[in-house]
Amino acid sequence: MKGLLIIPARGGSKGIPRKNIRNLAGKPLIYYSIKTALKAAKDFDVDVYVSSDDEEIIAIAEKFGAKIHKRPKKLADDRTTLDEVILDVFKSLSKECKQTYDYIITIQPTSPLLKARTLISAIKEFLDSQYDTIISAKKFAHLMWKKEHGKFVPLYKERVNRQFLEPIYLETGGFIICKSENLLKYGTRIGKNINLYLLSEIEAIDIDTYEDWNLCEYLLNKKKILFVVSGYREIGLGHVYRTLIIANNITSHDLLFLVDKKSILGLQKIKEYNYPVILQQSENILDDIEKIDPDVVINDILDTSKEYVLSLKNKGYTVINFEDLGEGARYADLVINALYPEREPLPNHYFGYKYFVPRDEFIYSKFKNVSPEVQNVLITFGGTDPNNLTLKTLKSIYDYCVQQGIKIKVILGLGYKYQDSLSNFKDIEMFENIKNISQYMLDADIIFTSAGRTVYEIACIGTPTIVLAQNERELTHFFANSENGFINLGLGINVSNKEILDVFKRLINNFEERKLMNRLMLSKEVRKGRERVINLIKSIIENNGGKNE
Repeated sequence: MKGLLIIPARGGSKGIPRKNIRNLAGKPLIYYSIKTALKAAKDFDVDVYVSSDDEEIIAIAEKFGAKIHKRPKKLADDRTTLDEVILDVFKSLSKECKQTYDYIITIQPTSPLLKARTLISAIKEFLDSQYDTIISAKKFAHLMWKKEHGKFVPLYKERVNRQFLEPIYLETGGFIICKSENLLKYGTRIGKNINLYLLSEIEAIDIDTYEDWNLCEYLLNKKKILFVVSGYREIGLGHVYRTLIIANNITSHDLLFLVDKKSILGLQKIKEYNYPVILQQSENILDDIEKIDPDVVINDILDTSKEYVLSLKNKGYTVINFEDLGEGARYADLVINALYPEREPLPNHYFGYKYFVPRDEFIYSKFKNVSPEVQNVLITFGGTDPNNLTLKTLKSIYDYCVQQGIKIKVILGLGYKYQDSLSNFKDIEMFENIKNISQYMLDADIIFTSAGRTVYEIACIGTPTIVLAQNERELTHFFANSENGFINLGLGINVSNKEILDVFKRLINNFEERKLMNRLMLSKEVRKGRERVINLIKSIIENNGGKNE
């Protein structure tokens, strides 16, 4: 069975002048129908022709790989029907090329969202059936009226919800497939034995107005963005929260989350925010990613390997990584690293406090107004607190705070396992899995914490803070220092209880130092980091996002 696929594209469009060659999402409108036609034609014995009277349309269509039929001027006015145009192409090619075509497919350039796989499916259905014609259509079920004898009368029998209405079906400009013998014999593509091929709402869109055009441009620019995230008790949910913040600020694309096998906790948290999320199924997470086939992969999984990132790049995906010190970071399209300094300057790598992504609660929190009197202390070592610096800090300051009437609040991370070690401290308030830690930070006069992302959150508020690093890696976090308003005592396990208490007492008794710490923190304007990061991501997506054609 030999097929002829015709894309009719005259130059004299009125509603949107020069519509067929105007740029839609970076390509001429006619590009999309030609691309769809050529993709579908690979599965069948089909010739693809553009029929046009316009030299500019013809030149552009040839560049995109279509064959050309020069349409006579007499068939290029507003009164000419498409059946006449299609019959002219069919007769001309049959005569000039001595080619016999068994069936004819018409695709309109005004349906740029029609997918090649949809057209392939419709052609297969036609070839496997006895239909004379298959027409693309969409289902339509609404309460409708008509005007009859000067009065409006309903086209429905009773008023019911839309899903219970008997549907009607509207033709779209997507495609018509017909037997060539019908066209030749009757002069029409519409035979007696007809079937409708139903399209999705998106594929059914025809461009007739500028509003249609704008909608199609929006939909064509939409990308499928996949967040690959880790979040479990040992590492906490910082990666999950950051990707959720980014997702909340990307409204023009389709978003999906994929978490690794260990990240059941992360899966549950993402589900709470009603985003679609998948748990890793394959042994190699790359296989899960390939099944999803995104345009953009945003990794928040710490260090990546060269093999992992290059595998993504070889699939044509744009790759964005967070907090990645692995070899894979060299090959990503964008790397954002608020916590760790990088050893060498690399293109599209952004690091430092300017690229921290705070949650809404820190962006919209009030700033700390430092009080002369210290009345509240907050201890929060987040995550798992593997060295139990919570206990060490309490042992250091508890008796003094009780004597001075200073209240102590302790916030424990999801992975903290040493609750029993705190049982002897009766005069403290203890909290787990809280939703509004920013308020506790604002209420505190002094905070004890580790050197992770919590210091950036504190800097959004400005509360004077003493830092005890959990491990050697945290010692490389360059933000928690005196220049930025923090007292950093170094590796927590090496700091004595006496040193902790002495620094704490000094800070309590030095109102000017606490005010200076507050000013230095707030001067960094850490809250603005989110906007910077979102703009970087959007720029990469818009300029680079998407699989290779």
